[in-house]
Amino acid sequence: MTTPKDNLVAGRPVIRLGNVSHPTLTLYSPRKNNTGAAVVVFPGGAYRILAIDLEGTEVCSWLNSKGITCVLVKYRVPGTGPYPKSPAALEDAQRAVGIVRAHADDWHIDPKRVGVLGFSAGAHLAAALSTHFDARLYDAVDASDHLSCRPDFAIIIYPGYLALPNESFAANPDIPVTSQTPPSFILQAEDDPVHVENALVYFSALKNAKVPAELHIYAQGGHGYGLRRTALPITDWPRRVETWLNTIHVLSSASR
Repeated sequence: MTTPKDNLVAGRPVIRLGNVSHPTLTLYSPRKNNTGAAVVVFPGGAYRILAIDLEGTEVCSWLNSKGITCVLVKYRVPGTGPYPKSPAALEDAQRAVGIVRAHADDWHIDPKRVGVLGFSAGAHLAAALSTHFDARLYDAVDASDHLSCRPDFAIIIYPGYLALPNESFAANPDIPVTSQTPPSFILQAEDDPVHVENALVYFSALKNAKVPAELHIYAQGGHGYGLRRTALPITDWPRRVETWLNTIHVLSSASR
């Protein structure tokens, strides 16, 4: 769906995929120093398209460099919107995590260190999966659908749909945070046009549920920068994530 008129990010175009009717998983394994941790990645795109390089393949390259297995999800878009308006993307996310755990031995990962990372709409999808894992939204396809699809941790980058702007930015009741919601890292810019309240409200819900969470709010950054570096401090966020993953013992020696 990319056109010459699309905005550049850090001076480069973004590959935008649309009309995805058949979801896929793409496995990216680290070439060395495999830590055993795995991250399932959900690109953003307002549930209309997927920014598949900016918030997908480029992210997997970074994770692989840190010894983390990456599984990139091309989930179904467009739909009628986020869950529950459309269950398709959340169905794909649930199945993706089950498949990853089913292939843990083949892919040399620890099934107890499988997290999710999402951007924008993909960040909402990561939060939706973090709060909707008790039951699949679809009939089981194979044995992987009988494994847990609860992430062990979640990385939520400039999320949308977590606060309701037409209701004074109240928490979205369709994202029911409980004590079983996984530990989460949340990042957003104060000047994000999608509204920084999405991050603030979700962090508050996690705190109230006594779920370990780390929140980073930067003054500037806007929306949709991915990992591409600019002069703004917010683009150093991957280092903050690496520190956090050690803090929660996903990457530290205590986890191995």
